[in-house]
Amino acid sequence: MSMHNDQTDLERLVHFSRRRFIGAGALASAALFLGGGLLGRSALADAVSEATGNPLIGFANIPASTADTLVVPPGYRASVLISWGQPLHTDGPAFRPDGSPSAADQAVQFGDNNDGMAFYPFPDDPDRALMAINNEYTNYRYLLSHGTPPKSLEDTRKAQAAEGVSVIEVKRVDGQWHFVQGSPYNRRVHGNTPIAVSGPAAGHDLLKTAADPAGREVLGTFQNCSSGATPWHTYLTCEENFTDVFGSRDANLKFDAAQKRYSVKHVGVENDWHLHDDRFDLAQNPNELNRHGWITEIDPFDPQAKPVKRTALGRFKHENAALTRTRDGRVVVYMGDDERGEFIYKFVSRDRLQDDPKANRELLDHGTLYVARFDEGDRDPNRPKGRGQWLPLVHGENGLTAANGFASQAEVLIHARQAGTQVGATRMDRPEWIAVSPKDGQVYCTLTNNTKRGEDGMPVGGPNPRANNLYGQIVRWRESDDDAAALSFDWDLFVIAGNPKVHPGKPEAGSQQINAENMFNSPDGLGFDAAGRLWVLTDGKYSNKGDYEGMGNNQMLCADPRSGEMRRFLVGPVGCEVTGMAFSPDYRTMFVGIQHPGEEGGSQFPEQQADGQPRSSVMVISREDGGVIGA
Repeated sequence: MSMHNDQTDLERLVHFSRRRFIGAGALASAALFLGGGLLGRSALADAVSEATGNPLIGFANIPASTADTLVVPPGYRASVLISWGQPLHTDGPAFRPDGSPSAADQAVQFGDNNDGMAFYPFPDDPDRALMAINNEYTNYRYLLSHGTPPKSLEDTRKAQAAEGVSVIEVKRVDGQWHFVQGSPYNRRVHGNTPIAVSGPAAGHDLLKTAADPAGREVLGTFQNCSSGATPWHTYLTCEENFTDVFGSRDANLKFDAAQKRYSVKHVGVENDWHLHDDRFDLAQNPNELNRHGWITEIDPFDPQAKPVKRTALGRFKHENAALTRTRDGRVVVYMGDDERGEFIYKFVSRDRLQDDPKANRELLDHGTLYVARFDEGDRDPNRPKGRGQWLPLVHGENGLTAANGFASQAEVLIHARQAGTQVGATRMDRPEWIAVSPKDGQVYCTLTNNTKRGEDGMPVGGPNPRANNLYGQIVRWRESDDDAAALSFDWDLFVIAGNPKVHPGKPEAGSQQINAENMFNSPDGLGFDAAGRLWVLTDGKYSNKGDYEGMGNNQMLCADPRSGEMRRFLVGPVGCEVTGMAFSPDYRTMFVGIQHPGEEGGSQFPEQQADGQPRSSVMVISREDGGVIGA
């Protein structure tokens, strides 16, 4: 394909009409995140369910594994779509395993430690699509030739270039999806990319720096965990452990209450960016910290469009963004704050979704951010349940006043954690991914673990039923009147993870659907397919001994929300996290991320060569008979 034709195609897609966008084929790619959104909670879901038949889960449970390979059920196959360091363009620098490529090289290669992702089919070609894929952080033992945190500004720039987001084109050939190297859509959004700031906090004094006195343009997005996909075909990338890259060379620097609440330390967590880049030294640039921890919106179809940080969604350690729609057509974004004792949030837009995509570009700048309070209910050890309330984080209400340290709505959002505490939100066991069922609109959230539960003012009870919670659980709720705009909900625990082999008859054994054949720990990633199967991805301990005996490497499971049945579908290689998931619109292909294989050594995934270096990769999973995944 000539560059002239590529550019014409690019311009056409940037301006494609809402009429084409609203088609079912375009919407299918967003079904995982939209739940009951534009197609309603039955149309697509029921169609796929009828096609696949019953039972809902149609594959055999696979055993746990400690092998350095990807294991899938019989009748399935897996291949690599793209790996860390792969050049995005045909003239790009090749990956080299010795850590010698430069920061400039990394900025045009696929990023490291891929995580959340989304799939965007072209509106006029079902065999072409774009994928936006997060690159959460980097492994210095492999990224840099000396195998340690950065020792220079060049090292730091390379680390910053390895994080952020990769946008790539993929193409289906003979039923198999492949990466399209050299596509004009391929690009990186990384730690030094200019990004606009919008919403109530834009221009606030706490976001101003010497480099940006207006407080309206930030350099970079990094520590990007999971993500969300909007109905207007943009990508929401979530900035999670942003404080890990900040620190100070001034050992005597005193942190204020807001900085402490976001877990700032003098020495960055496994990062030394502040030693080489003054932007990350809190003594020199204290406001730089406030410019991160947001959700950033990216248009994958327009490489020239500047990404935007949407401050109305609040500032915290975002895990993912699960979108759905209210009964009257407004957009809702559910979000978790992944740290022990933090909160679950939802944002409800002020305005309704419009037919014109351009009219929705500021939809996430206006609305109300809420935080969840889970009230104690039935203490049934197998399925605790109760009621809950959504508490508005609105300046002037519920104690969010200047007298309590919130001088404006901007400050409520910049200090969302303190605001949540002020209004009485429930401290949770590390809220991670959230997903909305396409069948009934119920919302599920992984609470991955919390070894401090029962300490530091975090009582045991409600949706957090265990002290020293090694294994985690999944909470779900149903909004009152089945309307995502509701201010109350009913909750229960869908599953409590555990190890019945090591802890028979104890709370640590888990809930009733957990047995020696499907046990797991630390549920993290979460998503639905259109038929209503719930996919659970883990990021836990893989020692396979002690409390974790018999669990093997990290894995992906599939659950039937109606019966509670869970089966193990996939097991990753040594030392990895299984994270990030997307489907093709026909649900015959699954894309799943394998992050940090061999983070402590011992892996050669995916190359399996004697001198191979492990590389985070996006995998393509399909059925040998071409059928629907999981059916």
